[in-house]
Amino acid sequence: MNALPHYDPDDPYPESDGQPMAENTEQYEWLVKIKENLEILFAQDPNVFIAGDLFWYPVPDRRISGPVAPDVMVAIGRPKGRRGSYKQWEEGGIAPQVVFEILSPANSAMEMADKLAFYDTFGVEEYYVYDPSPNTLEVWLRQDGRLRRMSHLRGWTSPRLGIRFALTGETLEIFDPQGQPFRSSVELAQRARQAASLAEQAVARADEADARAEEASARAAQESIRAEQATARAEQERDRAERLAERLHALGIEP
Repeated sequence: MNALPHYDPDDPYPESDGQPMAENTEQYEWLVKIKENLEILFAQDPNVFIAGDLFWYPVPDRRISGPVAPDVMVAIGRPKGRRGSYKQWEEGGIAPQVVFEILSPANSAMEMADKLAFYDTFGVEEYYVYDPSPNTLEVWLRQDGRLRRMSHLRGWTSPRLGIRFALTGETLEIFDPQGQPFRSSVELAQRARQAASLAEQAVARADEADARAEEASARAAQESIRAEQATARAEQERDRAERLAERLHALGIEP
C-alpha cells in the first residue's frame, strides 16, 4: 500500500513514510476487519504476531532491499508485542508467512508486481489479494519454492491460518476454523455489548436466585425456630402435667 521510504543513512530503518494507512474507507475497513479478527482468532497464542501497515525489512542492507508495508501480515513463531517495524534479522530470520493486500484505485499494476516479487523473494508462504471494487480474490501459495497463483478457490481454506474464504456475488466472506464469520468493528462492538448485557442479565438472575434461596433459608430457619419453640412448650406442658399429677397423687387424689 505504501511507497518505499527514501533511504536516509542517519535513519536507515524509518517506521513511517508519512502516507495514510489506507487510500479510502473501504480499504481501511477491510484492513481492520482482517487484522482484528485474526487478532481475536490467535489471542491465546503468544507466538503469533499480527500487524497492519507495518514496514517489513527483510535484510539489514537497504541497498539489497527496501521495506514493504503489507496491509496485514502474520508471523507465526514470533511473540506478540509492540514494534516500530518488522526487522526480519531481529525476528529469528522468520519471514511473515501470510500476507494480505487490499487493493484501491491508487494501486498500480507495477506496484503490485513489485510487491509480489518481494513476497516471493523473501519467503511469504500465502499471499492474498482482494479487490473490493470488482470483488475479486487472488490466492498465491508457495509451491516448489515459488509463490504460484491458485486457480481453484471455491471454499479455499488457508493452510496456515485455517480460515476459509468464500466469494459471494457481492463481497468476500471469511470464516474462522469454527465457521464463525469475520465481523466488522461495529459488529464486534455490538456483539460485545450483547454479550455484556447477557452476562449482566445472568448475574441479575443469579442474584435473584440467591436472594430467593436466602429468603427460603430464612423462612426455613424461622419454621425451625417455631418448631423448636412448639416442642419446648409441649415439653413444659408435659412437665407441668406430670408435676400436677404427682401433687394430686400425694393428696390421695387420682387424676
